[in-house]
Amino acid sequence: MDRLIKERSEQIHKVGTSAHELACEKKSQAGSVSQRACVFCGSRVVLYPIADALHLIHGPIGCAAYTWDIRGAMSSGPQLHRLSFSTDLREKDVVFGGEPKLHQALSELIEAYKPKAAFVYSTCIVGVIGDDVEAICRKVSQEHNIDVLPVMAEGFKGTKKDGYKAACAALSKLVGTDDQYKAPDFSINILGDFNLAGELWMLKEYYEKIGVNIITCLTGDGRIHEIRRAHKASLNMVQCSGSMMHLAKEMEEKYNIPFKKVSYFGIEDMSEALYDVASFFKNEQMLDKARALVSDEIKELIPALEPYKAKLNGKKAAIYVGGAFKAISLVKALRLLGMQTALVGSQTGNKDDYMLLKKLCDEGTVIVDDSNPNELSEFVKSQGVDLFIGGVKERPIAYKLGIGFCDHNHERKEALAGYEGMLNFAKEVYASVTSPVWKFFKPTITP
Repeated sequence: MDRLIKERSEQIHKVGTSAHELACEKKSQAGSVSQRACVFCGSRVVLYPIADALHLIHGPIGCAAYTWDIRGAMSSGPQLHRLSFSTDLREKDVVFGGEPKLHQALSELIEAYKPKAAFVYSTCIVGVIGDDVEAICRKVSQEHNIDVLPVMAEGFKGTKKDGYKAACAALSKLVGTDDQYKAPDFSINILGDFNLAGELWMLKEYYEKIGVNIITCLTGDGRIHEIRRAHKASLNMVQCSGSMMHLAKEMEEKYNIPFKKVSYFGIEDMSEALYDVASFFKNEQMLDKARALVSDEIKELIPALEPYKAKLNGKKAAIYVGGAFKAISLVKALRLLGMQTALVGSQTGNKDDYMLLKKLCDEGTVIVDDSNPNELSEFVKSQGVDLFIGGVKERPIAYKLGIGFCDHNHERKEALAGYEGMLNFAKEVYASVTSPVWKFFKPTITP
């Protein structure tokens, strides 16, 4: 443990005591068992919510099993995305090549399900044996008159963040292919929202109330025909900047569509996201509607939060999530509940994100980039936290240490975005932190 922390010391910062700037955007330290996922997983979680597309994983069955139903993404129509198809490469395919198997699988699945497009994910073993996935995709595309998009996600080339780039590269081949569409006034795209637990539908309702049209969401409740016309929007609202910033920048360069980084979690950031759109369109009527909406929502929400705030005031929380922008919103939301953030970190944060976290957090807060289970366990114990907010990989850490846990990862089934989501978040935090079960658990916590 001492050796790992020493080698990663530049990626750990304690507010008020550490003199160095936090190092970030680095490859994971070999042997540190990083909480980051693989390249294939990164691409899969971005593209998975496109509900009317075929998703075929070219690799061993374990890759498909690992990422099956990996997001709590909901669809208002097709459910094709929830089927985790795989070519199931085995020893014989590794020796003689898996291209015939891929061609057969694609042809049969396209015939059977009639998807609007197909995504083919190449995994680590494909990069080793050298299958020409792109050539097979081109061939099947011509044979069946359908877009078959290769997602080059061989895991040994990098980490989850590289998977995001691979997903954006596939999406960029679709964006702009429908030039006949005429967009209504005040049209936007939402990039990096994945309709977890139906959150996109809540956001659409907010925007509709202030007079804003959403052409598409990339990729929550996604549809191929909507993605094709995404270049007709006037503005891109980037919710998950880690996963979608590559596409946002490309659309700005290629189609002259500006983008704004936003968060839809918490009162402050949700309200700012509405004001940002109205300000961009320079529409006073829209801005008045946004102010009225925010005012009405806050009038209902603040009194509803008070009972939970009374019980949570003074409690400490640890945060470790995928994107740092999400962590920033969580720090603000916890403060609204009277809680202090004692530990915060992310898998993919950049220097600007961490500088903002440093300004937001109290003295003594530990800020960490690309951490691992040993480090997180030690920091949670030394900081004496009452709650851990993270994903599926952080849940065991919290429970083994006998502290409450709040799931804020992409497989969750509870809506946490918007004003309604803030109330859900307060209820979940309260239920976890004050659960009587912790009375029967006696962990060794070092203050």
